[in-house]
Amino acid sequence: MIVWFNPVSGVSGDMLLGALLELGAPLDGIRAAVASTGLTGWALEPERVRRGSLVATHARVRVDEHVPARAAAELRAMVGRSAPEPVAALALRAVTAIAEVEADLHGVPVGEVHLHEIGGVDTVVDTVGVAAALHLLGATDVVCGPLALGSGTLHGSHGTLPLPAPATAALLARAGATVTSTGLPGETVTPTGIALLLAAGTRFGPVPDMTVRAVGYGAGGRDVPGRPNVLQALLGAPAGGEVRSMTLLETTVDDVPGEVLGHLVETLLEAGAADAWLAPVVMKKSRPGQVVSVLVAPERAAGVEELLLRETGSLGVRRSAVERRALPRRTTTVQVGGHAIRIKHGPYGAKPEHDDVARAARALDLPLREVAARALRESALHESAQDELDLGR
Repeated sequence: MIVWFNPVSGVSGDMLLGALLELGAPLDGIRAAVASTGLTGWALEPERVRRGSLVATHARVRVDEHVPARAAAELRAMVGRSAPEPVAALALRAVTAIAEVEADLHGVPVGEVHLHEIGGVDTVVDTVGVAAALHLLGATDVVCGPLALGSGTLHGSHGTLPLPAPATAALLARAGATVTSTGLPGETVTPTGIALLLAAGTRFGPVPDMTVRAVGYGAGGRDVPGRPNVLQALLGAPAGGEVRSMTLLETTVDDVPGEVLGHLVETLLEAGAADAWLAPVVMKKSRPGQVVSVLVAPERAAGVEELLLRETGSLGVRRSAVERRALPRRTTTVQVGGHAIRIKHGPYGAKPEHDDVARAARALDLPLREVAARALRESALHESAQDELDLGR
């Protein structure tokens, strides 16, 4: 799925999270991802608010009074514990990017930098929450229009600073962001906002060709004179399916136990591979072996390849460039016996997520196939009700 952001009033972590919630990212899944970090003393309580002439969702984070601010090293360790792994990886990239530019600006090692204004609980909730929302929506491509910048100065722990704030300006350069002016005073783009766009591999440009599935508006924390302080977001499927270049990694092994190979496939997928599989072969001298194949986006190929070599002990990997056509898909969530089960929808059918079904089946002491069937029935009822609602509009 494609997510396109229209930041006519700028972008921040809470605006991104609010917009993604309106696109349909499940709140329970986002809260679970944040909770997996071990963070305490927080609550994510989205609110519908009015900003100018529009109603939008403000992803409000409530913090216990005595929760301390955290240094960059602690924040990085915390977001790195979030689950699943793709969520942790994106959140960690965002926090690391902020820490690195702050360290450069103030001439201190990254491990010693203190993030002051963004060193609190809300940073963890915003970064992990946005990462989880993108993952739960099945976002494979993030595109953003020109970022609208405010002007003037900012008063913070380092005194009076120009806008955009130095850390924000450095992150804009890293991201290769396209910017424009709001013509208004005040901060409109925050370090967390641009760091999350950077971490998500955002491209900057016009709306891509896609079939729009949902529209959302994320509210900023204050009203802005002359315009609604909201971030507009569109969720869509690539028109006709997305065709993109991928990297195929392969290695053939004959001395790796089956238990290790089973673990390897799961590990490769958690590390960002689009797909991974095993195929039996007969090698030289009639030795039985396995071909390990991994399909991965080119920008992630180096890290996944290193993992493949490390886990198998293989002495080489074959690389080839391939093209993959990915049909549009979306994810919804249903309840079976009080347990959330994600349903992946494509043009030709729907399928429950196996991990969710297995977890519910164990908890309910029911056969796996029965829980899967109930989840599909619930999904069909929900889709039918939604179609009737759409027809009635």
